[in-house]
Amino acid sequence: MSKTVLVVFAHPERASVTRQLVDVTVETLAAEGHRILTSDLYGMRWKAVFDADDFPSRANPERLSFVAESGHAYATGRQTPDVVAEQDKLLAADAVILQFPLWWYGVPAILKGWIERVYAFGFAYGYSNGTNEHRYGEGILKGKRALVNVLTGGPAADYGPRGINGPIDQLLFPLTHGALFYPGMEVLPVHAVYGAGRFTSAEQVEAAKASWRQRLGGLFTDTPIPFRAQNGGFPDRHTMAEHVAPGRTGIVAHVADADAGC
Repeated sequence: MSKTVLVVFAHPERASVTRQLVDVTVETLAAEGHRILTSDLYGMRWKAVFDADDFPSRANPERLSFVAESGHAYATGRQTPDVVAEQDKLLAADAVILQFPLWWYGVPAILKGWIERVYAFGFAYGYSNGTNEHRYGEGILKGKRALVNVLTGGPAADYGPRGINGPIDQLLFPLTHGALFYPGMEVLPVHAVYGAGRFTSAEQVEAAKASWRQRLGGLFTDTPIPFRAQNGGFPDRHTMAEHVAPGRTGIVAHVADADAGC
């Protein structure tokens, strides 16, 4: 059955391995009959900075409150056109794929800015009733899938269980658990391409492409990360219930099966 997939990617260099894998994404999924939407953040010259210019019609011109102004703009239909277009893509998508290089242990600033500006109050947070009731497993994007494809400069050993940089899934927890699971998406395990910045042969690039094609085959069938939903494990919406993951703290406590990673 044909699905709609939104591909959001962030790399300024057309010849980069990241951009080559984006091409693989589009070609592979289109060949399967899926409808592809894309957001080329650098190509779009996406405005990365979230500031007063995002609110051309202010609720309070005297003091800038991002939550209040974001909620006002969303509720009154006064958001900037670029933000509305990206929200429409998210709502239309059955799955969202993010592709980017790891820069300073996180996403490129332009992708962070996409999240900050598109995730308006009332849309991605404060959904439905202006409270934190519908988050972490619920929300406006519930029922959609998300897959992260990250490329690193360092080798896989740097990101192993005792690697010097820390495990890639823990480094990207703010993205997978925060920006993707928070508004309700089912998040698949991260697909990392290690050492991409040091590829020296066409064979290495082709191997990365082949691995990514295979991974795309499970976009709608692979088992998502079993993150714990807020409504069920957090009785006050803040702290995990004592009977949930006893003895565990931190990131691993947020995954129902600790061996599954995050």
